[in-house]
Amino acid sequence: MTMTREHPAPHTWRKPSRSANNAHCVEVGFADPTITIRDTKDRAGGTLTVTPAAWAGFLNRLKTGDYDQS
Repeated sequence: MTMTREHPAPHTWRKPSRSANNAHCVEVGFADPTITIRDTKDRAGGTLTVTPAAWAGFLNRLKTGDYDQS
């Protein structure tokens, strides 16, 4: 995982459909061979870059409730 100020190769940024058009979410970009994540309210503030495997693991843990707080 890396954090950069530069934006990766051009791609389409996507944000959650449930964000209700507010700025309190993150956007995800799929730029082969990496996944990039940025803060919607600070798009110029840098990106977090992860591998597809790390992204898939994160999504799986979200779906199974591993990140739910008790």
